[in-house]
Amino acid sequence: MENFVITIAYLLLGLVLKRLRAFPEQTGTVLNLFVIYVSLPALVLLKVPELAFSRELLVPMALPWLMVLLSALAVLALARLCRWDRPATGCLLLLVPLGNTSFLGIPMVRAFFGEAAIPYAVLYDQLGSFLALATYGALVLALYGTAGSRPTLAGVVKKIAVFPPFLALLLALLLRQVAYPEVLLGLLKSLAATLVPVVMIAVGYQLTLRLNQEVLGQMGLGLAIKLVAAPLVALMLCRALGLDGEAVRVSIFEAGMPPMVSAGALAILADLSPPLTGALVGGGIILSFATLPLLYQLF
Repeated sequence: MENFVITIAYLLLGLVLKRLRAFPEQTGTVLNLFVIYVSLPALVLLKVPELAFSRELLVPMALPWLMVLLSALAVLALARLCRWDRPATGCLLLLVPLGNTSFLGIPMVRAFFGEAAIPYAVLYDQLGSFLALATYGALVLALYGTAGSRPTLAGVVKKIAVFPPFLALLLALLLRQVAYPEVLLGLLKSLAATLVPVVMIAVGYQLTLRLNQEVLGQMGLGLAIKLVAAPLVALMLCRALGLDGEAVRVSIFEAGMPPMVSAGALAILADLSPPLTGALVGGGIILSFATLPLLYQLF
């Protein structure tokens, strides 16, 4: 509980800093880049070698893809039933299946499960959410996007190959049997420790919520799938299959994360209903601070 309170305090600090207007407009973007290029790779290099590979790890690698499939089918069904236009449908197809499993997910997993559970969150994010963004997300943008260049297979592969946390994941897997020198270990620990404060301050700094009556219903249905239905389906499925353990619980918890900020940025660039995109990202983050503690109580 103490970690959760501290995490919220970082978020509130970001909101305060934005109101002070003492920082440049691009502060949130700069902080996010620091996390992508420094904090998250350091955390991956530090935590992934600690994993003991077993059948339990199949869950954080497979569950995110199942959630993408089921969420996309749910959105398509609702789009047909509610007769949503193509921009709104594309926006929901991009944001509802893809969760904020890195920037928000890792700090939340740390707050609720502790440091030892972080490697499971990293696997869920890097082999699930990130790869889904680069592949499934590219497909959605190609089918529904109206602005910007269309993604190609070569572009998707290149995006994966040069993404710093993914490169760190590959390196960490290669170095599983190698003992880091004490100096390097201390450096990685200090850099990894910056992830939670920096990312939550960035989220608070960038948090905006502009509710528009026209998109309120779409936002409500989208977040109901993302924050409530998806984790409950994941929970029931894992229990039906007799799956348990910390890797399973972390995976279910990650399935309940709000829409991915990066996916939201891509949706706006592709002109996929920017008002709805902002409402889903901002509203999802705010509501997740209520839904995630409730989800944790179900374990």
